[in-house]
Amino acid sequence: MFSLAASTLSRASRRSAYGLTSRFFHASSADLAKLNVEGLAERVNLEGQNVLVRVDLNVPLSKEDEVTVTDDTRLRAIVPTTKFLLDKGANVILCSHFGRPKGQIIEKGKNGRLNPVVPHLQQLLGKDVIKVDDCIGAEVEAAASKLTKGQLLLLENTRFHAGETKNDEALSSGLGKLADYFVMDAFGTAHRAHSSTEGVTKHMKMSAAGYLLDKELKFLKGAVDSPVRPLCAIVGGAKVSTKIPVIESLIEKCDTILLGGGMIFTFYKALGYDIGKSLVEDDIVELAGELMKKAEAKGVKLILPTDVVLADKFDNSANSAVAKVDEISGEWMGLDIGPETLETFAKEIENSNTIVFNGPMGVFELSNFAKGTITVAELMAKATERGAITIVGGGDSVAAVNQAGLGDKVSHISTGGGASLELLEGKELPGVAALTEA
Repeated sequence: MFSLAASTLSRASRRSAYGLTSRFFHASSADLAKLNVEGLAERVNLEGQNVLVRVDLNVPLSKEDEVTVTDDTRLRAIVPTTKFLLDKGANVILCSHFGRPKGQIIEKGKNGRLNPVVPHLQQLLGKDVIKVDDCIGAEVEAAASKLTKGQLLLLENTRFHAGETKNDEALSSGLGKLADYFVMDAFGTAHRAHSSTEGVTKHMKMSAAGYLLDKELKFLKGAVDSPVRPLCAIVGGAKVSTKIPVIESLIEKCDTILLGGGMIFTFYKALGYDIGKSLVEDDIVELAGELMKKAEAKGVKLILPTDVVLADKFDNSANSAVAKVDEISGEWMGLDIGPETLETFAKEIENSNTIVFNGPMGVFELSNFAKGTITVAELMAKATERGAITIVGGGDSVAAVNQAGLGDKVSHISTGGGASLELLEGKELPGVAALTEA
């Protein structure tokens, strides 16, 4: 049965010495079949061995000087795997892309050289970082061959080579000349079959998942494949078209799905409501209706907001009002979910033991329309306190949780946007599939 907001359609822990925590999940057999970094260290004496580690060093830089790192979250995320390998006596060779230089060598800025991250890495790791100006070639090979026990080498932006995103064999083999072992710890690029994520594994003796990747797989796959029920997914964002595969997959696995963000107006149009000037994808209206029917047939509670916060223009200073979803008309547009809906969402979240949050509930970049998203983030934190498993699934929802100062109050924050979505969709990630079997 379908009703609004009611829009209801009815129906472990391991703590490592390197600071990573996982709750009890029975991850799928496919995930458990891949070698992780600890398993690699058990099979091979890594002392003095070169290990190439694919990381994600895409940090934001100050717009003023294009050099100062303004958020080092991604740098801190690579510390556990890197320190583990260094402690095993391995020579660690870090490689990453940085922005989208599209095969051009750019000296500075968000698509430029990786020089700005060097001081931060040295501080975080307590080690000198040797930096080279390319990622393959004779000079890089010479630098890699000179490494001695426990040294750290940083390669240049892999996307300075146009072949990186094409999984070019020459680039893959060039990277393969630098080490015998490979560790994949860049979850955010694991859904891409690139030279530094997938192609390089063909030139390694063994390839393993780092702590960050391993944790992502256990949380995200574990949450949807073997959840502690009831399982609730909170799905938001501007466009339903980008979330259709995720919603379809979640309908197969969830007990409850809460919808928010601009996408809800496409569902309202499918229900025959006037949506005023609200965002809508007319070519998706019919499919939105089919998704509601599919959830009903599966006995899944698919909950749409019953009230929204309206504005007369897309601006923080706009006139605003709260209205029932069947009362929208004229020039008004919906920019956030309403208070009645938040009460409904709070009850559903309180009754769930595994909660996945992907996508904002409104235009959270505008402070007057951020309450829905911030409140959901607070409800996630509250659920974590009582022992629920709470996962923030990448993208804007991560920014919202961090903006609310609640990043450390949920069980897991995913580091991947597209990768998180594809994993939730049930897709196999090329950067994971290429790893050595456990």
